[in-house]
Amino acid sequence: MNAIWPLQDAKNRLSEVVDRAASEGPQTITRRGREAAVLLSAEDFRNLIRGRTGDLVSFFRKSPLAGEPLDFSRSQDTGREVDL
Repeated sequence: MNAIWPLQDAKNRLSEVVDRAASEGPQTITRRGREAAVLLSAEDFRNLIRGRTGDLVSFFRKSPLAGEPLDFSRSQDTGREVDL
């Protein structure tokens, strides 16, 4: 369950927030009524970033659209004339 903690409460009860992140899942921390941060367990964080290795070129090479033709031509339209 994703609990919502006002920042002051999260600061005062940090140990509990961390425990709940580990046992219940991500904990949202708000500042002035708006979401400011999400506290994840270390395991959740590792799962989130797992598989995000490599660079952008490798990402696109692994894409299901790799090899599809791309149109790099530019429009010859010069725009409209504007009286200044």
